[in-house]
Formats: sequence, C-alpha cells, structure tokens
Amino acid sequence: MSEPDRFDAVGLRRAVLQSWEASPTRFREDANAEEDLKLGGYRDRLLVELAQNAADAAGSGGVLSVELVGDELRVANTGTPLSAEGVAALASLRASAKREGASVGRFGVGFAAVLAVSEEPSVLSTSGGVAFSAERTRQAAAQLPGPAEELSRREGAVPVLRLPWEVEGTPPEGFATEVRLPLRSEVDAAALLDSCTDQAPGLLLALPALSEIRIGRQTWRRVDEDADRVVVQGPVRSDRWLVHRASGALSQSVLSGLGAENRSAAHWQVTWAVPLDSEGVPIPLAEDVLHSPTPTEERLSLPARLLASVPVEADRRRAAASPATDEVLTFAAECYPALVDKLPGEHRTALVPLPGFPLSDVDDKLRQGVNDRLRVSAWLPGAADKPVAPLEARALEYVSSELVELLDDVVPGLLDPELSDARHRRSLHALEVSRLGAAEIVEAVTGLGREPSWWYRLYDALAPFEDSDPQVREEFTALPVPLADGRTASGVRDVLLSHPESDLDPAALLSTLDISGLRIAHPEATHPMLEKLGAHPAGPAELLDAPPLAEAVRSSVSDAMAGADVGPLAEAVLKLVEESRTRDWLGALALPDDEGEHRRADELLLPEAALLSVIDTEHLGGGAPLSVLDAEVAQRWPTELLTSIGVLDGFGVQVEESPAEADERFPDSHQWWAEQEADRPEEWPPARFVGIRDLDLVAADAWPEAISLLTRDPETLRALREPHGYSAWWIARYALIEGHPPRHWRLPGADELAGVYDPVPEVELDEEALRLAGVRAELRIDDGEDAEDLLERLGDSDRAIRAGTALRAHRVLSEAVAAGVVDPSELDPPEMVRSVSGAVVSTGRAVVLDEPWMLGVMEAPLVIAGGSPDQFDAEALAELLDLPLASEENTLRVPDEGRTQRWSEVGRVASSCELLGIAVPEGEVALHDKLRVQASTGEHQVHWWVEPAGKVHAERTPDGLARALAWATGSWPQRFALTALLADPEATTLLR
Repeated sequence: MSEPDRFDAVGLRRAVLQSWEASPTRFREDANAEEDLKLGGYRDRLLVELAQNAADAAGSGGVLSVELVGDELRVANTGTPLSAEGVAALASLRASAKREGASVGRFGVGFAAVLAVSEEPSVLSTSGGVAFSAERTRQAAAQLPGPAEELSRREGAVPVLRLPWEVEGTPPEGFATEVRLPLRSEVDAAALLDSCTDQAPGLLLALPALSEIRIGRQTWRRVDEDADRVVVQGPVRSDRWLVHRASGALSQSVLSGLGAENRSAAHWQVTWAVPLDSEGVPIPLAEDVLHSPTPTEERLSLPARLLASVPVEADRRRAAASPATDEVLTFAAECYPALVDKLPGEHRTALVPLPGFPLSDVDDKLRQGVNDRLRVSAWLPGAADKPVAPLEARALEYVSSELVELLDDVVPGLLDPELSDARHRRSLHALEVSRLGAAEIVEAVTGLGREPSWWYRLYDALAPFEDSDPQVREEFTALPVPLADGRTASGVRDVLLSHPESDLDPAALLSTLDISGLRIAHPEATHPMLEKLGAHPAGPAELLDAPPLAEAVRSSVSDAMAGADVGPLAEAVLKLVEESRTRDWLGALALPDDEGEHRRADELLLPEAALLSVIDTEHLGGGAPLSVLDAEVAQRWPTELLTSIGVLDGFGVQVEESPAEADERFPDSHQWWAEQEADRPEEWPPARFVGIRDLDLVAADAWPEAISLLTRDPETLRALREPHGYSAWWIARYALIEGHPPRHWRLPGADELAGVYDPVPEVELDEEALRLAGVRAELRIDDGEDAEDLLERLGDSDRAIRAGTALRAHRVLSEAVAAGVVDPSELDPPEMVRSVSGAVVSTGRAVVLDEPWMLGVMEAPLVIAGGSPDQFDAEALAELLDLPLASEENTLRVPDEGRTQRWSEVGRVASSCELLGIAVPEGEVALHDKLRVQASTGEHQVHWWVEPAGKVHAERTPDGLARALAWATGSWPQRFALTALLADPEATTLLR
C-alpha cells in the first residue's frame, strides 16, 4: 500500500476547488483550455506525448510499452518514478516540473493528449499513483454554486486533469510508471494500436532516451551502431538512418523574445537524419514534417529529416514565430553539409534540395539556408579526392574518368567523374555548379603546353562523345592540335595527319621543313577522331593539295636566290608526286640547272630533250627563258616524273579554264584575243584557253622539225586542233617555212589557189601537219593582213591567176568586209587590180560590177567582179578597192519600148519555172527582137537590160530571156538551166 496522500492530491484538489469557488470564471477558463487541448493542440498525439514523457523520465535507455487490456490502454515506461512535483504538473496547465536539462516536453500540457481517448486516466508508479476522473470532477464541481451553474451550461463537460485522486496500484514489473486509459466507448481500440504502431519507429529516432518501444506483441529497438548511424529494428523490417547531431547555446538577443519557461532552455539541439537502404545508399525523403523533436505540422520538402529544438507553440504543432526559431533554423542549415559529407561521394548529391515550391514558411527558410550553405561548403568529391565547394566546382558534361584525370590540373575545382552522370545533374544545377561542355573543354585546353601523347589521350577520352551530338562535333573542331614542327594549331580543320606506320610517311617527310602554314599533326597525337572533325589524312595527295606547300613551291626560286637550301623541299615534293599525281603549280618548283643556278621546273629542259634540237641556243642558259636541268637530278628521278611537274622534253601545253583576258605569257596573245572577240562576240570569252608555250623560242630554220615535234606529240597535236585556237593562229603567222610564214604557202593539192599562192616547199611534213601549221588549203580571209596580202597578190601582174580564181578571191574579200573581219579603213587601197578577164589594170580605170546587165556594154579588162550578183557584196568590194560601182557610171537608155508582156504569158516561161521549182514572176517584161542601148558614144547590142526605174528588157532569145527571168526571180545561179529550157523544150530530159 502506498503512503496516504504522498503526492498531496488532497491539497491540490482543495486549491483548485477553492479557486473555482472563488471565481467561477476560473472554472470556465480551465474547462475551455482543456477542451482546446483535447480537440485541437493534442489531437492525435497520444503516443507522441506519452513517449516524450517516457523519454524525459528515462534519461537514456528507456523502454516504452503499449498494450490493450480489455477496454483499457496501458502505456508503461522506465526511468524516474512519479513525484509530487510531477503530479502537480499533471494537475496544472502550463506548469511543467521539467525545468532543467534537455527534456523534451515543456509546460506540463502534453499529458492532455490522453483526453482524446479517455475520461478516467490514471498514472501508477513505483512511488504511488494518481487518477483523474471526469465523473468525480463533475460531482465535486456540482457542490460549488458558480461551477455548478456553468456545469449545466456545458452539458456536464469539466476540466478532467485539474483534480487528482491518489489510487492504489503498481506498474508492470521492470517499469517505473504506467499510464492507464480506460477507452471511451466510441474509440476504435484496434485503429488506435495501429496508429501507435505507425509512429513507433519515428519516435525511437526522435527520442534518443528511448531504446525500445513495445506495442502489443511487437517490439522496436533503437541501436546506435556508431555516432552517425542509427538502426531502428522492427518486427517486419529495420530502418537505418544516417544522422548528424549538433548543439549549442542560443544568443541572449533571441532569448529575450521567449517566455519564462522557454528562456530557461538556452541551448539548441539539431539532428539531421536520412534513411539508408541495406547497402548504405541514402533514400531521400520526398516530404516530411519538422520534428521538435517529435512531429509538428510544419511540412518540409527537404531530403533529410530535421529534429531540432525549435521553439513551438503551446500545442506543439507549429514552430513559434520568434528570433529564436530563426536562429535554430540557421544553425540547422549550417549543420546540413556535415550530414551530406558523411555519405560516400557518389551519393551526396541525393541530399541536395531540388527546386520546387516550399511547403511552409519553415520549409522556405530551411531550403534557402541549406542551399546557401551547400553552395559554399566544400563537400562535393573533387577529381583529386579533395572536397570542392559547388560555387568553385566544375562538372564535366560527360562521364569519363580518363577525361577528369587529364583535366584535373587544368580545370580548378573539377569534380569526380561519377558526378557527371545524369542522376546528379539536377542536384548540381540546383547548386549552380558550372558544367564543362564541349565548348568549355576546348576553351580550357586552348593554350596548354602538353606532350603530344597527352593530347592523344585527350582525343581518345573525347572520342565517345564526338558522335553524340552534331553541336558537340562542331565545338570539338576548335580543339588544339600539336604539330610535328613543335607548334600547336588552334583548330582541327586543315590539319594534316601523318601515318608513321606506312612505308612513306609524307607528313614526316615535310615535318622537318620550315613551311609556313603547313599544319601536320604530331605522329604521337594523331587520333582517328581528328579526321572526323575535319583533319585530312596526310597522304601524298592531301599534302600536295595543301595551300601552304603550293605557296612554298611557288616561292622556292626566290628563296633559292636569297640563299635558302631548297633541295630538301624539291626532294620531298618529288617523292610526293611519285605517290600521287601532278598539280599545275608544281612547275614553279626550284630545281638546279646545268650551270648550278635554280630555275622553275617548267623553265628547264631534260638534258636529252627533243626540244633542244629546235630551240635557238640564244634562248638557253644564263638569263634566257630556258635552261637545261642538272644531269644528276635528271638521272636521280624518272623522266616521266620530271616531265609531269613541267620539266620540258617537248613543247609544253598550258590550259586555263574560263579565262577572263589574254595571257600575257604567250606572245601576241592580245592580238589573237582581240581578233577572236571581234569575229565571235557571242562566244567570247572562250570556255578555256589552250596554248603551246615557247613557240617564240624556236630557231628560224628549225620550224619544219618543230612542227613535226608538235604534231607527233598527242598533247600539242590536240592544242593545234583546238577550234580557233591560239597556237595554230600564232604558228600560221610567225613560224617560218623557207623564210615565210606557213600561210604564205598553199598545199600542193589546193588547185583553186593556184597562181595566188605558191605551193609549199618539200619539208617532209604530211598534209595535216602543214594544214595545222597554217599552210593554205582554201581561199579564206582571217584578218586584215590576209586581205592585204591577197589584194597584193591579185594585183601582181607576174602571177598567172585564172579569171575564176580572181572572181572567187573578190567574193571572199567582199564577204570578209561585209562580215566585219576586214575594215577597209585600216588598209591602203591597191594600185593594181585584177579584172574579170584576168588582166591586171590600174585602179584609176576600173569599176566594180554591181549590175550584171552592164557587163554587155563595158570593157571586160576594166571590170572587177566577184561572181554572181547574189553571191557577193559589190559595195563592200568597191569600198575595199576604193573603186566606183558600175551603176554609178550608167548613163545608158533603151530607145525602143519593145512589146510588153506578163511573164506568165511568155512562151515556155511558166513550164520552165515549174520544172526548176521557181515561182513565175508577177511583173512584166519588154521583149525585143534586137535589144539595143544607147550611149553618148553610140549604141550597144545587149541580151537583157534593167532600167533604173526597174523595167526589165530582154531579147527574144533563150539567153536573153533566161538572164532577165533569173534576175526577176532572184535565181541567178539557175540562169544556164533556164537558157536550156527556153531554147529546147526537150532539154527537160537533160535536166532530169
């Protein structure tokens, strides 16, 4: 039996009843306060509050037991037994007996949580027991006038926990105290136990003084594996937690804003905890509440649980709005990096709060504070196993240990390669960690001095990412590349890659040469990725296509003249050409001649060159255009190789596509260009220029042999056959055969030119060679010089020129003037001309026949004609010869009108026209038995005549009618056929 009234329960009841009696308002206040706690602040917090009391009582190693006995819930704990001060606290509002030390509960109001399930709670301890009862309190209050009246208004509701009664009983063996709660009829006992079961693991973590919680037959134990790890072992599973604890004193400035009870707790305590899986990997929380240290209703979105001595409101559901709260939260944020730092490096980013909307004001403050501290604290695993603060950190965009190792001493704050994995990306972004992508990597390594093998390793580490994204590939094209000559190229494009494993490494061949702009990658840095990024394999062809090499070749002669040794360059270039093909610019390569001087390759002849037999010796050696190649060089290299780069054996051919103007390197090319442009303006400029070089260097007496060389070589033969080409044009004018240009002569078989041109002498050239050289095969006027020469020949009385040949020559001349090939104003008129009779007469007496009917009244030796009226331009010929037209001398008239008939009525005209396919003229003809024309000197008999007014006259003879009809129909070439038809109808048989 317990000692009577050891907790002064009688005195406590007396004091309360006296206060109620003295002030019924006090009764109402107590009833209202307790009702508020029951319905509001301590709703659903039964186990939490009893566990806090158990933890405060235990100090450490406490055990809490919860079981249902019938309709009574019993909660027992170990530790300090119930005391008189404790009972007084239970029976008062906001007057806790726990004033010193790190107790969890405050104010003495937590026990009010029992009212949610029971109206008859009791507390049994090894030191005695007390009970509270709603019914006994109602009976006591009913004896007091004021409370009795209030009681009726409240329908019997009373403050249960104000009047304690001492009771008999002891807690279960091994426990110091037991709370017994007879459950109200409406309480679901099974659901209540389930709720306790859910809360048990969290309470063991929140209350270190408790080591075990038993609920029914289930047991949870807390095991502190070490200072940082806690395991809560349950009946079904074990929860592992990584924790970090810290504590300190609150500043006096923030304590001043707290109440007296809270000011006595001048220390703060913080515990951060994150659950771990069986492998020790953190399981970040998605959502939680602030624990102070037991759960509040302040929602948090941090990955770890915060248990902190944050000042809370009286109902322990909300953090108190006070400077002390802010300070504790600040301390908590500052401690957070220490929790993170306790995790393995690859798991630390899991505890970074990710961007999102805060769930409460406390959550907002904590998230900002935690992220701020995480940004400046050194906790991220660095590449060199040294922690790095996020604000100083750089994370690679790509997961590559090799790349991190290479860049560790290049990029300050480079993070462990594991952190480049996608699962860390959001966390690092939230911390504003700079990322090192393709462009940043290129920037970081630009300007570095490293061994070529280091660069190879860098390219090898980057290669897996080069194909991942076209943008990445584009950025990587700016990567530096170490060159074979010790320089570093600031970009991959146009770099040439050596191939040391090949028999001939062209890059190595050139790497020792000082060729400005030639970028050959160092063999030890040559990686396959470089070719993908725009570098070119440095094979012979690629090197020969490199502009710097071409430029070095072009300047090689001037370099040699300045004293530079260009032999190695020539050696390297010739080896490259052996393995590839020639290039146009290789003709500029400096090679030694037989006098020890360096000349362009295309200015050198092979020692046994066929061209030596036709070139004038004054054009060889010294300052002459050509020289002979050094014999040792000629013996060292194959002839085909030397000629492929321009060294001469025969005549060289130069081809220029789409020329814009004449090439000054070819003599008289401007004249040729101008003539061709005038002749064919619609086809000018030409699509290409093909020229045979060095024609002007041929000795005067060696042209037949030179022409033979030109026509035996397929390349020069094609150049000579080029339509309207320069080479044939030049040879025809400036080559010499027996002292004269080729166009001075005619082919032996060109009989129509007989008398005008002399046959070419025997020079052992076939007809095509002679023709290509310009020897004439037909009457043709190509320019004013041709015209002037032909006129001179026609006026040479020593030449026996047939009348027909003269006619054709005059026709060709008139056509050249009409076509613009010849400009009469640029030529001097001839003094002597050749008439239709073949006679040579002075131009002072001659006229040009422009009206054919006048030939019948003129002296043939004085008449110049060019064939039929429809085949030549008489005015053009008259202008060229500076002679009058025959029509200008016409003062003749027909004295006899004759008999006028329509052409269609003249016998046999219609049938003759039909047979020849000629339309019968619409006009008329005046017919005469004898047609005469009258001049001042007398009359002349003619076969036909046309008056200036256009009237046509004709003799009644087949010849007269035929000529007039041919004129009228414009069919002059058919006049002989008409003559035959008009003379004999049976002539149709002959025509057929």
